[in-house]
Amino acid sequence: MTYAHWELVPTRWKDNDVYGHVNNVVHYSLMDTVINDWLITEGGLDIHTGDAIGLCVESHCNYLAAVEFPEKLAIGLRVGKLGRSSVRYEIGIHRANRSEVVAEGHFVHVFVDRTSRRPVEITGRLRASLEALVVD
Repeated sequence: MTYAHWELVPTRWKDNDVYGHVNNVVHYSLMDTVINDWLITEGGLDIHTGDAIGLCVESHCNYLAAVEFPEKLAIGLRVGKLGRSSVRYEIGIHRANRSEVVAEGHFVHVFVDRTSRRPVEITGRLRASLEALVVD
C-alpha cells in the first residue's frame, strides 16, 4: 500500500509483554500517536484550547507479524476517505526498512465542537493537511 507520510518510531522497553513481543495495545498507541502528531504539527490542531477536537469513533488493526523491543518501526499514514466532518486514516506498521508489514489498521475521527460535542466541518489548514494525505 502507498502512504503519503512516514514516521520512524522506536519501540520501548515497556512495550514488550510477558510473551516477549510488543503487546497489541501498543500498535493502537503508535497509530494514534502518528495521526495526532500530524494533526498538531501539519494541521495546526490545538488539542488544549481549540474549538474543535477529533474523537475516535472506530478503530481496527490486523496483526501480521510479531515485533520485539528494541525494534524501530516505520509507520505509514494516509487518508482513505475525507468527509465533511470525518476522516478515515489508514495506517501501515512496517519494520524500519519497510521490508515487512507487521500490522495494518484504520482510525476514524469525527471532528466535533469541544463544548457541544456536535460535528463540525473540517476547514482551513486542518483540511489542507488531511487532503495532503490522500493517496489515489
